[in-house]
Amino acid sequence: MKKTAFHKIGFVILIWLLNIFTIQAQQSNEPKTQPIFREVSSLNESWQFMKYADNPDDLIYDVRPKIEDTNDAKVADSKPTEAIVVASNQNVLKNWILPTANEFIKEDSKKHLRPEGNPGSDFPFVQNDFNDSQWQEVNLPHDWAITGPFYSGENPEVGGGMGRLPSHGVAWYRKKIELNPSDKNKIIYLDIDGAMSYAMVWLNGHLVGGWPYGYNSFRLNLSPYLRYDKPNQLAIRLDNPNHAARWYPGGGLYRNVWLTKVALIHIAHWGSFITTPEVSPNKAILNFELKVQNNTPNAQTIRAQTTLYETDVNGKKIGKKIDSFPIQTFEIEKNTNNTSNVQLTLENPKLWGVFPKQKQNLYLAYTELFQNNTLVDTYETKFGIRKIEFDANLGLIVNGEKIKIQGVNQHHDLGALGAAFNVKAAQRQLELLRELGCNAIRLAHNPPAPEFLELTDKMGFLVINEIFDSWQRKKTPLDFHLIFDDWHEADTRSFVRRDRNHPSVIAWSFGNEVGEQYTDKEGAKIAKKLHNIVHEEDPTRPASASQNFAKPDMPFSNEMDFISLNYQGEGIRNAPAYAHLTNGIRTKPLYDAFHQTFPHKIIVSSETASALSSRGSYIFPVTTENSAPVSDTTGGNPKTKEVSAYELYTAQFGSSPDKVFATQDKHPFVAGEFVWSGWDYLGEPTPYYSAKSSYCGIIDLAGFKKDRFYLYQSRWRPDLPLAHILPHWNWPDQIGKVTPVHVFTSGDEAELFLNGKSLGRKKKQAFEYRLRWDDVVYQPGKLEVVSFRKDKKWASETIETTDDPNKIMLSCDTKTLQANGEDLAFITVKVMDKKDRLVPNAQNKLIFSIEGPGEIVATDNGNPSDLTAFSSFERNAFNGLALVIVRAKKDQKGIIKLRISSENLEKTRISIPIK
Repeated sequence: MKKTAFHKIGFVILIWLLNIFTIQAQQSNEPKTQPIFREVSSLNESWQFMKYADNPDDLIYDVRPKIEDTNDAKVADSKPTEAIVVASNQNVLKNWILPTANEFIKEDSKKHLRPEGNPGSDFPFVQNDFNDSQWQEVNLPHDWAITGPFYSGENPEVGGGMGRLPSHGVAWYRKKIELNPSDKNKIIYLDIDGAMSYAMVWLNGHLVGGWPYGYNSFRLNLSPYLRYDKPNQLAIRLDNPNHAARWYPGGGLYRNVWLTKVALIHIAHWGSFITTPEVSPNKAILNFELKVQNNTPNAQTIRAQTTLYETDVNGKKIGKKIDSFPIQTFEIEKNTNNTSNVQLTLENPKLWGVFPKQKQNLYLAYTELFQNNTLVDTYETKFGIRKIEFDANLGLIVNGEKIKIQGVNQHHDLGALGAAFNVKAAQRQLELLRELGCNAIRLAHNPPAPEFLELTDKMGFLVINEIFDSWQRKKTPLDFHLIFDDWHEADTRSFVRRDRNHPSVIAWSFGNEVGEQYTDKEGAKIAKKLHNIVHEEDPTRPASASQNFAKPDMPFSNEMDFISLNYQGEGIRNAPAYAHLTNGIRTKPLYDAFHQTFPHKIIVSSETASALSSRGSYIFPVTTENSAPVSDTTGGNPKTKEVSAYELYTAQFGSSPDKVFATQDKHPFVAGEFVWSGWDYLGEPTPYYSAKSSYCGIIDLAGFKKDRFYLYQSRWRPDLPLAHILPHWNWPDQIGKVTPVHVFTSGDEAELFLNGKSLGRKKKQAFEYRLRWDDVVYQPGKLEVVSFRKDKKWASETIETTDDPNKIMLSCDTKTLQANGEDLAFITVKVMDKKDRLVPNAQNKLIFSIEGPGEIVATDNGNPSDLTAFSSFERNAFNGLALVIVRAKKDQKGIIKLRISSENLEKTRISIPIK
């Protein structure tokens, strides 16, 4: 009996174990439901590209007006004009594209309904089976126009205003996207950081949507049109009209493109916003706003948990979490979104501030989103904690410290790289500006690439972020005025929403020199509307539009949180040398008038100077005035298209740095200035529209310092010992002739010597910013200056008459390159004499070649009038200098060898290892 009972018990146990194993086996064979986390991947590689030579397809966004006036050589402050009304009389795709804006339209009644139908579905380029193997293969970011060639001669197809490059036209990009079956229960978005312009996107033959304004980032939901059993065909059509810009816009998918995969419940696009209503060294109050999207067919209960970390300069978490926001729990109805807010008090915060006086501490809020205790999304919000105050009498105060704005304006192009964004190239621009003493950037006149603001965050620049150059009134025949009425709200909201967590952004600009300044109350009404939209998206920062015409008594000025003046502070065409100019705005200095009318508003000079020069070129005689407009007979050479680098000559509406400095010093309540411009940029080549690029930069297009660099540096970095002589001293045709010598110094006086003989000691007088020896008679030899501060030797410089060119010297800005297909090396080429002195007037022809795992991307020399294509491997030096930009090929090891030769000069080469 006992044995039988034991056997029965053992049998039961055995059956029980078998059942467990069977259940476990069945469970192991069943598909497991994995949590869906956010997945963001680059789509930059391997696109097929085709641009029509002429006669593009008829898949147009909308009908455009006929162009009557093709003259782009207009003075920049010419009065904008009314739009030309055109009625659509053919089947356009506008109504299918407009619904993309709905996410950024506040009132439901104004949102767009997508019509029935699928325009373009039968067009070959959107078909999956279309053979695009003969198209060009490109990687993004891609600017289709930058390799040229430049248009030259009279009446070119694209004029100097838009940089004489073939940025206009219609083009297509195609790429296959493969997905996994596991992606079926996800929402999949296409995120485009910038597409120039009138982007329209098809997926598998379906028109998904698009975005006309080429500078805004936008998102499209691909999910309704995806398939998971075979590759998906993405096709993007871009249409970049000629006469649509006042500067070089670039063309193509010129910023990054991403594929974002998320769960049906996820944090919305740009869905977090952190503000700091109270900040002190002891504590900061952080408000955290979170928007969550529910794409499920049912209402959901959601829990969000956000922890706080410090980050390194690259935005990566360092150390353990330092605090947590209160947990957010909320209900979201089906197919909608919901926004919640929580608050955290952080003890002893590390503040973000301005370089070099303050540190650039950054934080990261890491959000985890739960549905029924299952993690479904994660999201990172990078931000900084700082206290910004705008005081009408003291100016800008950052974290309790007065900061004088020493700013510049920057266009979006990267010189010889064009509009195609590259982090290394943008960082190079900012590093040179930081060396200058610049602490602020005004973005002219459009949103930047997102990565640019990541750079300004970590490098400590203040930023005025700008969205529009025109509203309803036009500056060029086909500019933004064509789409303003339909798109201004969506463009403005998306612009602010994308960038409002960046601590470097201290203010918003919703317009630049717009024509609505001239329309009294009508223009002010539009300004108020845009101002309110900005504040609905971000109530924490001031918003304004720059004024080059509107005066203190005009209603336009009333709608601004701060007064943003272009050239009006120091006066426009008001100095004696400008008296003969009859066209354009004429204004006396208006700082006092604006300050008296708006005593509680801060005043910022959003554009100053617009001084012009060609690096290293000097033209005689030299004006005796401290500011003068350039012309063919004073300061300009119409034959070579060069402008004198004595840094006294300006655009018709401009002022020299000297005049600007004096006016600002006489009005200490002004918060500071943004010089036009930091770097030369493509397009708008005032005064010579047969050239390709501007003359107004403190730094030339290739990244070489003009003499003006040292004038600004002497003011913006007063504690840096500095003495700089101009012009150079190679003047065989000037022997025995008057050759003025000017000195820029951070000292207060200086003595000049020619071949050891003193030419006198001069002291800066009140409101004087350079020292001038205007009666020097040229003789070859050695020119030396010794500057003093408080009677003690401060700095010195010596320049000499050189021998003829003898050799080439190379220097590279990096020791190694990363093999990621994006890293760049900028190599400076100098033409030297036998004593290793730069020959400042050398124009030798240079020939470039390369070996190893790299490629020459572009060459340049900084000369605005040189129309040699940037892609050329042959180029003349310009006043002794040239530039070569080299890129490492992806996933290739080895050493790049760059060789440069020139007739009658010693050959040279430089080697760059690849990591």
